Amino acid sequence: MKTSWRSASLVAGAAMMMALTTACGQESAPSTGSQNVGATAAAGDYGIGGTGIGTSAGAGAGAGGEAQSSSTTGPQTSGAGQLNVSANEELGSVLTDSKGLTLYRFDQDTAEPPKSNCDGDCATAWPPVPADDATAGAGIDKGKLGEVTRADGTKQLTIGGWPAYRYAKDTKAGDVAGQGVGGKWYALAPDGKKAKASGSASGSDTDLPGLSTRNDPKLGEIVVDKNGHTVYRFMKDSPWPMKTACVGECLEKWPVIAPVDAEDTEGIDLKGSGPRGQGYVVFDRPDGIKQQTIDCVPIYTFAGDKKPGDTNGQGVGGTWYAVAPDGKPVGKP
Repeated sequence: MKTSWRSASLVAGAAMMMALTTACGQESAPSTGSQNVGATAAAGDYGIGGTGIGTSAGAGAGAGGEAQSSSTTGPQTSGAGQLNVSANEELGSVLTDSKGLTLYRFDQDTAEPPKSNCDGDCATAWPPVPADDATAGAGIDKGKLGEVTRADGTKQLTIGGWPAYRYAKDTKAGDVAGQGVGGKWYALAPDGKKAKASGSASGSDTDLPGLSTRNDPKLGEIVVDKNGHTVYRFMKDSPWPMKTACVGECLEKWPVIAPVDAEDTEGIDLKGSGPRGQGYVVFDRPDGIKQQTIDCVPIYTFAGDKKPGDTNGQGVGGTWYAVAPDGKPVGKP
């Protein structure tokens, strides 16, 4: 009797799952329990999905669970006018609007082609900058200015292809409260890249791979993401069977690392775990988010790390630790 293509697909899928689960079963599963978002985490306002809404994990939820975001009436929603270059002691040259308010970019947007992925509550915390009256001031290449049509039909200013935003909690000229929020938001440089101080990699566009390593003076060799931010693992997660205990409010402080091409890594030990020893598995989380793993361990960043080199998430709650190149926790007692 001939086997139908559907049956063959099911058999092939089962075989691949067995390969994954066998490869990811090398580390014993930790005990499960309630999630620990880090009660002793560094103070900060990380909000919904790294948008900066709310005052702590889970804060800002009103009736029906809808987020109560900051008001955006006033200068955050007005036209940009003449754009200017402002000097910031930490970030160097920063792009500002005519009122001196800092402009930002979002890592989850794209520049080629330009596309905004910040809507709803996100757009309340990060008001899109209108494109209609924006002009280039001194030190700004007018060829870098453009526009993108948002989902609601409005035109948003782009700089070097990147959609531009203000931050609702910047209340006066020179404020940069949005810098590094959620590990996804960064002040714009005049060319559309991330603003950086001269000779510093802080918040910058670097040549770092999607995942690489650096030598921390206290922790030794640890994994960092494409922005140079420290990568962490949660000891209540399980590599086998692959499960996560960080869901809901937990993700507000511990954003997941999105899938990274295996070729876009450097210094990561990929041997012995994953299909055919590749050691690289993407976790399909129950909440629908795809998350990168190392040695089958789900990995995260910490919203309390504001710049490359920060390790504020290390040891939080006795359950969060930086990740070694082989996926093991660094500094766990």
